[in-house]
Amino acid sequence: MQPSIVIQKARLLCGFLNKVLVVSAILATGCAPERDVATNRFISQGTLAAQGTENRDEISYWSDTGSEGEPRIVIDLDQQRAYFYKGDQIVGVSVVSTGREGYDTPPGEFQIMEKDREHVSSLYGDYVGRSGRVVMQNVESGKDPRPRGTIFRGAAMPYFLRINGGIGMHAGYLPGYPASHGCIRLPAKMAVQFFNNAAVGTPVEIRRAFAPNYESSPISERYSDFSSITDH
Repeated sequence: MQPSIVIQKARLLCGFLNKVLVVSAILATGCAPERDVATNRFISQGTLAAQGTENRDEISYWSDTGSEGEPRIVIDLDQQRAYFYKGDQIVGVSVVSTGREGYDTPPGEFQIMEKDREHVSSLYGDYVGRSGRVVMQNVESGKDPRPRGTIFRGAAMPYFLRINGGIGMHAGYLPGYPASHGCIRLPAKMAVQFFNNAAVGTPVEIRRAFAPNYESSPISERYSDFSSITDH
């Protein structure tokens, strides 16, 4: 075999091996963050599903087949969970994001006062230009100065269930901790279920340290995707 052919084949082999090593390094790096989160002793393993993205939600589910009785909702501020009852049976559980510090969701006993499938906030949203481009986001109307030439556009809060004053339950972004201006955000699919099954007048209890005993739903019955909506 001629030396030139041997050298050419050696170069091709080296190039192939280099590509294999690069791909292996990328895959190993991509898996590292998940491995770090799972082994980090400063992160509560019991809330990993709520701390990640929508695809990590292994908690939220709805299963009301054969269930009867009056509906009621219990919201746990500590666990960041919402429980939907029909009679004495829990038919739905959802992760939530309630009010952050300074905008705490008030505990107490309330009821659904109003339902609005396409609710838009009159207080929180963005300042946008004539073209619709966002000039200043996450503002509070009447409090944050409005730039010249802009208008206020309220944040979308679909499947809104008004509970107390301006506070309600609705579909929204869930970062894994209390982050709203007082409302209770739910994954979109869970917000739809709560909205469709809770009539005006449905009792709502908001409290702390509520830990009901219930059997988890099979994985196939749980919702694994959250809404990507970013509202308040």
